[in-house]
Amino acid sequence: MIRNAFILLAAIIALGSSSAYAQTVGDWVLGNYQKSGYWFAGIAESINGGKVTIRYDDGERETVSLRDVRPYDWMIGSRVECNFKKAGEWYPGTIASLAGEKVGINYDDGDKETTTTGLCRSR
Repeated sequence: MIRNAFILLAAIIALGSSSAYAQTVGDWVLGNYQKSGYWFAGIAESINGGKVTIRYDDGERETVSLRDVRPYDWMIGSRVECNFKKAGEWYPGTIASLAGEKVGINYDDGDKETTTTGLCRSR
């Protein structure tokens, strides 16, 4: 664990301090899933050699560069897009409540929903 922390610190220094990265295994993070440009919530499962393995809240796993990970920063008022009623369509809205993986969304069109972080993403 300490070795991983030193490797992570060295990677952050090498990449520059202008970006934020997962700090330790177990951190809740946002990952740029498949370099899609969208940030999805998950847990850093392992950190090794400048790479982080993320278990996303929807169950997917992916190993990505430290550049494709940032600290989880969603909070009430954050702008997100969510998969409304799991229908496959993503709609923009604002987080109205947040309790672990449960998230209340006020969609821009006036709809409201309580869903999970695994069905939301941000830019």
